[in-house]
Amino acid sequence: MSDAQPGLRTGATPLAVRMRPTTLDEVAGQRHLLTPGSPLVSLASDKTGERGSVSVILWGPPGTGKTTLAQAIAHSSGRRFVELSAVSAGVRDVRQVMEEARTSRDLYGLSTVLFLDEIHRFSKAQQDALLPGVENGVIILVAATTENPSFSVISPLLSRSLLLTLETLSDDDLGVVVDRAVTDARGLDDKFDLDPEARSAIIRLASGDARRALTALEAASVSAATTIAPGETGKPLITTEIVALAVDRALLRYDRNGDEHYDVISAFIKSVRGSDVDAALHYLARMIEAGEDPRFICRRIIVLASEDIGMADPQSLVIAMAAADAVQMIGMPEGRIPMAQAVVHLATAPKSNAAYMALDAAIADVRAGKAGRVPKHLRDAHYPGAKRLGHGKGYQYPHNDPIGVVTQQYPPDEIKSVRYYVPTEHGYEREVSARLAKIMRIVRGRD
Repeated sequence: MSDAQPGLRTGATPLAVRMRPTTLDEVAGQRHLLTPGSPLVSLASDKTGERGSVSVILWGPPGTGKTTLAQAIAHSSGRRFVELSAVSAGVRDVRQVMEEARTSRDLYGLSTVLFLDEIHRFSKAQQDALLPGVENGVIILVAATTENPSFSVISPLLSRSLLLTLETLSDDDLGVVVDRAVTDARGLDDKFDLDPEARSAIIRLASGDARRALTALEAASVSAATTIAPGETGKPLITTEIVALAVDRALLRYDRNGDEHYDVISAFIKSVRGSDVDAALHYLARMIEAGEDPRFICRRIIVLASEDIGMADPQSLVIAMAAADAVQMIGMPEGRIPMAQAVVHLATAPKSNAAYMALDAAIADVRAGKAGRVPKHLRDAHYPGAKRLGHGKGYQYPHNDPIGVVTQQYPPDEIKSVRYYVPTEHGYEREVSARLAKIMRIVRGRD
């Protein structure tokens, strides 16, 4: 490799691997798991093994540091580190690791950290093979999974391990990762200039995944080294154009804390409300491609299901919640599939805001002081002395009526003639409207 391509190494270990932290202090993010005295910190600082051997299961999205934490624990505590992938390893591999770990402990007094990636891919029999080593302290198991361990890890193994949940890395966390990789001798060794907009673009592209950020940075550095785009220091300059070229995709201008963020989510909400399914999918795609937090998108979809569709299609809320649960379980990019299904359903569903408008009207009355006494026949009659006060007297139990509805006053006197909920004639709410009219003629003797 010539001197004209600084910082590049033919056949070198990938940047994401070279930059993997060797101590917990270097780990970006996951501060909730790395406070003094936490299980991971205690495990990493226990060089003698006097505190026992606690196995852990790390559950979180890709690129959040599961492998990094396992290696940092082993390195910091001076333990032997062995890594297996559930994709390729079998029961024989597990048993071999157990034998080697037992030999290492008995002959050299050295304990072993076994990092098992993607444990959810292990069968029950394969997971059973881990139990003796975990139970007897032959190994310290650090298992990683992107799926809910409650559904993918056998109960005996779960009960013998601490379950720790990793969070998606924030933009600030990714900024630390990228900046360190640019300057660190293990990384680009300060031989490139990184344009601030290019830095922001890499962080957006990463969507909380440190490995993805470093892969994009490495690809951009290769492109920058072969172009004549020196920065002010004379080093090759990594620009947004070079990042776009390196990752082979257009880069959207999208500041998650700026106007573009609010403009796009506003357009998304109004497109769903306006029943333009294609526009809604367009804005959903823009948010996904810009690296918007999928949890934020799912929260907006859930709100839309009740705010703008409501009783016109009550199933919409169920679908929105199911999509959010699916995204949480399977992560991105596959999470875009249930999100798309939910958005299509919501955009094409009949619309009504009658339910939440009714509640807002009721809240307004309560705040204005229209909150009279509960009618006596509705008051609690179960405590001693309640009947003497007339509580519950005259209450009619609707289930005793042949049609399940009786004439009876439910609201306080101050609002007994008020009607908050006025259903539309859209979708399912048309049926609700007809049924409600019959109900109200009986209950209150009115239309």
